[in-house]
Amino acid sequence: MSKTHGKKVPTELGTEKVGKLLRLYAIPAIIAQTAASLYNMIDSIFIGHIPDVGADAIAGLAITFPFMNLSAAFGAMVGIGGATQLSVRLGQRDYRSAKDILGNLVTLNIIVGILFATVSLLFLDKILIFFGATEASLPFARDFMEVILLGNVVTHLYFGINAALRASGHPKQAMYATIITVVMNIILAPLFIYLLGWGIRGAAMATILAQCTTLMWQIKLLSNPDELLHLQKGIYKLKKDIVKGILSIGMSPFFINAAACIVVIIINRGLSEYSGSIEEGTTAQGAYGIANRMQFIFVMVVLGLTQGMQPIVGYNYGARRHERVRRALMLTIFWATLVTTLGFAICEFMPMTVARAFTTDEELIAKSAWAMQTMSVFMPIIGFQLVTTNFFQSIGKVKKSIFLSLSRQVLLLIPLLVFLPKFIGEKGVWYSMPISDFIAALLTLVMLTIQFKEWNRHKIKPDQTFLE
Repeated sequence: MSKTHGKKVPTELGTEKVGKLLRLYAIPAIIAQTAASLYNMIDSIFIGHIPDVGADAIAGLAITFPFMNLSAAFGAMVGIGGATQLSVRLGQRDYRSAKDILGNLVTLNIIVGILFATVSLLFLDKILIFFGATEASLPFARDFMEVILLGNVVTHLYFGINAALRASGHPKQAMYATIITVVMNIILAPLFIYLLGWGIRGAAMATILAQCTTLMWQIKLLSNPDELLHLQKGIYKLKKDIVKGILSIGMSPFFINAAACIVVIIINRGLSEYSGSIEEGTTAQGAYGIANRMQFIFVMVVLGLTQGMQPIVGYNYGARRHERVRRALMLTIFWATLVTTLGFAICEFMPMTVARAFTTDEELIAKSAWAMQTMSVFMPIIGFQLVTTNFFQSIGKVKKSIFLSLSRQVLLLIPLLVFLPKFIGEKGVWYSMPISDFIAALLTLVMLTIQFKEWNRHKIKPDQTFLE
């Protein structure tokens, strides 16, 4: 940290060794993301063991995934877009713009959070049925989402401010915020679910209460006048150029999450349609929920790596230190691949053990184990695809990032989910996922190879524009 007019300014992003920086920024993000994903898994375990209704409740939770993804899409559009802008402006030493970006990030999160919750609550049952809810799973999905949507503004602000903390040189504080939330969740969830008898609604209440508590702590952190970037008067009025910049960069993560929402809808509807009966469809949806939760743990670790990479890449891109940008990318790809390979090994060789942690229903256990093995066939290459996509996003190359984001889900997975089950039934839904993973990774490799050739051909110098 250096100081500008007595204010603390992050400068180590442009001077410290890249490997050390990646550890400094990625480890807190990984810990935070792992804690969050473990909470999601533990939450599913709590819900799956609710007496007499656990299997239907976990199927209801699986139906809410599209809603959660869609909410995350709008939150990521503002949070990641704003954080990327912050990193670049700090690298350019444009501190006035950085302050305004922080204020606009807060204002946009409030507006988007209120609008999303209002529209969703007005049409909640119709949306859940469209998402694939059955007669058995609908009441549980509704109970969960009503509470989550009522606290949607808190959720958006919590994630948006955490992204701002990381981008402004406070990765440990961002990690602490997530860990505090997770610990509170794990303590409150069983109390609300079992002791107070609130069921799946209690799980949602625990989530929102924990986020609300952490948000107050985050606001206190960002209210420190000794920091260059802090909450203050005069920064909250929306500015056209800043909003445009945030939303344009945020389009890539928005499309990733929105496409994920559409994909989960099609998967749940496909499993319901091609499983033969309502009961089998509900079991298949529950199995997908369990398998998806397991994969999600390792994806979240990779996303923690990309969150650690983002401020390093953004700052050095803004400062035109391009070799540092390339070094950060390659290191992140290496570690992400190790993580997803570990996930592959667990899902392929220990699926029954994992499934039994979520439920005691033997039919659901067997189906979940098979689903994990099928979905994870090409899991080792997922890390590479995620990191490269986020890399292009981190330097503001929106078109490339959006193309890679949508290649797996929209261009590949959705057509496979629509047409493959028509020929081989329910298995077509399951096989579509690893096939799209493989092809998307190949496309990503081609794009990155082309980019490397451009770098080598132009022999980039310090004063040249990167990736032009």
